[in-house]
Amino acid sequence: MFLIPANSKKSLLIFGVFDLFDLILFASGLGVSILLLLIVSPSSLLGAIVDIAPVLITGFLVLPIPNYRNTRILIREAYRFYTRREKFIWKGWCVASGTGEKE
Repeated sequence: MFLIPANSKKSLLIFGVFDLFDLILFASGLGVSILLLLIVSPSSLLGAIVDIAPVLITGFLVLPIPNYRNTRILIREAYRFYTRREKFIWKGWCVASGTGEKE
């Protein structure tokens, strides 16, 4: 009998929270924001918000939340749940062939 530690999958992540794709996604958002700040150089608050929007969006997507690795995974799982409904047929001791009738 083997005992698997609860954090075994967490040890495969970077800093225990991020996947490689998450860090690449955040770094690309940060890079785009820096380029926008250098090229456009905002003169108003709205311009500054538009310039830093990529890093804010990617930061929101990789933000760690409870029970999921991050917001990106939560959104992906919610999308899969509502678009790929699977039919699970229950075969328990009180149900015969999923019809709900007793044998």
